[in-house]
Amino acid sequence: MLNPFTEEHEAFRRSVRAFVEKEMAPYGLEWDRAGIFPRELFKKCGELGFLGINHDPKFGGSGLDYWYVTAFAEELSRSRNAGVNMALLVQSQMATPIINEIGTDEQKREFLEPALKGDRIAALGVSEPGCGSDVASIKTTARRDGDDYVINGSKMWITNGTRADFITLAVRTGEQGYGGISLVTFPTDVKGFSISKKLDKIGNLSSDTAILYFEDCRIPARYVLGEENQGFYHIMTNFQGERLVGAITTVGGMDRMLEDALQYGNEREAFGRPLIKFQVWRHKFVEHLTAVEAARRLNYYAVDLYDRKENPVKEISMAKLFAGDLAQRVAYDCQQFFGGMGYIEETPIARMWRDVRLITIGGGTSEVMKEIISKLYGF
Repeated sequence: MLNPFTEEHEAFRRSVRAFVEKEMAPYGLEWDRAGIFPRELFKKCGELGFLGINHDPKFGGSGLDYWYVTAFAEELSRSRNAGVNMALLVQSQMATPIINEIGTDEQKREFLEPALKGDRIAALGVSEPGCGSDVASIKTTARRDGDDYVINGSKMWITNGTRADFITLAVRTGEQGYGGISLVTFPTDVKGFSISKKLDKIGNLSSDTAILYFEDCRIPARYVLGEENQGFYHIMTNFQGERLVGAITTVGGMDRMLEDALQYGNEREAFGRPLIKFQVWRHKFVEHLTAVEAARRLNYYAVDLYDRKENPVKEISMAKLFAGDLAQRVAYDCQQFFGGMGYIEETPIARMWRDVRLITIGGGTSEVMKEIISKLYGF
């Protein structure tokens, strides 16, 4: 575990790094100001195999292990734009894994294959205006009517929501509680579907996030993923991948913050010497570098278990909790180190500082992670 990456992993990492530094990093500020990034980026990532790293080769994936996903997520941080990173990861590691795992061949051909190519944009529709982490409380309904389901309700906080071609959608098909939830593939060209509102967020500005509305939307019953009323269990499993990749990108983001701060500290002088030569900052950065390395190793432990198809709920929850809370402190100190330059949008640390706030909220808050961990320890 000292070095879990093979030379093949590292060659893949280098290809991702080259792509991110050329095709993404130069446009971070531009895309944030536009509030969206070009759709063509999905296509470029699909052509390079970045959207189907660990998906079924029969439908356009590469069938690789999760260490390749880890390398991909770590290198995405070089874009210094959490919004575009999140949109690409929703496509590749949040909305499509369920289809890859339990979808029929017909569903995979219609939805998974074009998503992995970047031809169709995917979203994950679970959260609603009245519930986020409490998935068992969702109210969006899917009523069986002959060979169709008729869907009514709304979803909120949906990444890629304004331009998704389909949604991996959680709906209520049965009784209240976790036992009555199903998953469906939902094409957004269905009559009755509308984008109620694009949300004006304080961070992750280049990813479009929307409130979606469903009014008597009719889809064929063959779009149900897996068994009816068994969707809750698949959502909980999917959450583990979502939280793990969130922890991985967060550690990558902290690497970039510290990298930028240390470079600035060697170049910027105050009172006749570089900023980094002041003991208060040297010691603070040593503490952060040590903690980030600990977070990375916690991630790798969780990845190792996850890649071996174990169910590391505790380890993933710990990884997300630790990385998320640490990132708030690292971002604060790195921005403080830049002084006034850290308070303008043109400086990446300013954007990373506001973007990193989401990791303690999205995919399950830090408080939810603590509840999960405490229950697993039996208290």
